[in-house]
Amino acid sequence: MSSDRVLVVIGRTRHKMVVAELQEAVKRGAKFIEVRLDFLAKAVDFKRLAPLKQCPWVATLRRPADGGRFSGTEQERMTILRQTIVSGAFEWVDLETDVANTVPRFGSVKRIVSYHNTAETPRNLDDIYANMLKQDADVYKVAVAAHSPDDVARVLQLQRTAPKPTVAFCLGDIGQPTRFLALKFGAPWIYAAFNKERGIAPGLPSFDEFRTTYPVQGVNADTQIFGVVGDPVGHSLSPLLHNHMYKKLGVNALYLPFRVPRGQLPQALAAYDQIPVRGYSVTIPHKEAAAGLARECEPNVLVTGAANTLTRVDDGKFGAANTDYAAVVDSLKAFLAESAKDGPATPLSQLSVLILGAGGAARAVAHAIHREGSPITIAARTYERAQQLAESAKCRAVDWHARHNVSFDVLINCTPVGMHPNVDEAPCHVSVLKPGTIVFDTIYTPETTLLIREARVRGCDTITGVDMFVRQAARQIELFTGMTPDTDAMRVIMRKALSPLTKAFDEEGAPRPADEAGD
Repeated sequence: MSSDRVLVVIGRTRHKMVVAELQEAVKRGAKFIEVRLDFLAKAVDFKRLAPLKQCPWVATLRRPADGGRFSGTEQERMTILRQTIVSGAFEWVDLETDVANTVPRFGSVKRIVSYHNTAETPRNLDDIYANMLKQDADVYKVAVAAHSPDDVARVLQLQRTAPKPTVAFCLGDIGQPTRFLALKFGAPWIYAAFNKERGIAPGLPSFDEFRTTYPVQGVNADTQIFGVVGDPVGHSLSPLLHNHMYKKLGVNALYLPFRVPRGQLPQALAAYDQIPVRGYSVTIPHKEAAAGLARECEPNVLVTGAANTLTRVDDGKFGAANTDYAAVVDSLKAFLAESAKDGPATPLSQLSVLILGAGGAARAVAHAIHREGSPITIAARTYERAQQLAESAKCRAVDWHARHNVSFDVLINCTPVGMHPNVDEAPCHVSVLKPGTIVFDTIYTPETTLLIREARVRGCDTITGVDMFVRQAARQIELFTGMTPDTDAMRVIMRKALSPLTKAFDEEGAPRPADEAGD
């Protein structure tokens, strides 16, 4: 990726590593770089850095109170900042709003006047910003911690109504969408970490993510916004898959992760109405809440009581669908047809099914398979939830501890057990995995979960979560855009994205290993 709409942040303790990352960042397409001088363990060596300049640089020397690492006195910091400004090595300098008036403008060095609050989104944020606008700056920066969707909404409103060039966003994972949305609402750039592992700022995306997942170069006021809403959502590959497919379909859209804690979905939908978000993929723990909030529901949502898709129908109102419903049956039938080869496929109705879990995904799976006529047993950690689902899907429930005593032809895991990062867990004991049974894990991160791995070792047939994920995502894209995506291309993207070698994408949108990746 090559764009000056992304300010790439480099922060290392040693000059040697700063030098290495400056060179590598440019090689990867960085056109604008912030050097975090506060990370350096020794005094800044301007003569060592200056010859490496291949693009404009921003100098930042942040205090711990503002999320930085400078350990000296404030007097020392101000001296270094003034030396930085006159050094000729930097085109920009970042000055906090409380010190900006004490540092005069010098030469052609441009000024960012910034405000950071790593604890909260203060109630008087509008007043703070209004006072900042009275200061001498070329760009204003506001970075505050978000604890709720309402915090996010306030920062987005500040960004969209900014009278002067401003970059306003929220720190942390709840506020992460604001880092991208700032571009839609007029920010001159957004920030990315060259090396995410350095812990530069909470929620700061990596430069590689802009190269692989978030195509921000074309974001403008007309860009449609979609996203996945859940908690957690950091593991989700939905942004990668959807964004690549929108690009292939020629749709001006950006798909983002929205972390919304349990119980906060109504507030979140209201807060993000101002964007507006045109459609959501819905995941744990909001599928049942989403069904209850929708104005219009497809029949499968009414049947299951769960929705994994919300599509805007008018101001603040959504229609609900459950694309998991058809995806699970389609995955099973495709597998049975392929297994049959030349003969007739085994009807799904002739196979007994054990479903683990009783959440939103399990609701879709249970009702879809009940419709096919299969005998079903449900086991969930909360027996009451398993009982409720069994009653609505007209099947039986057993206690979680009795799940190993159930006889089945098909096992479907609808729990998050085994999902990244807890990849060493499985939702059942290996003793129940008999040769010839079908084991279907709806988890796709990782694709080969411990359950799938153990099932293969024991001679089971397996279906991974990737197939179901692609099928449900394809239907979501149809609902969002009215266009039909290429599911084969989606599978290629998913499988390569799940490979540990994947670092970048080629021009066609398919991932490839880093050692083959260009700029």
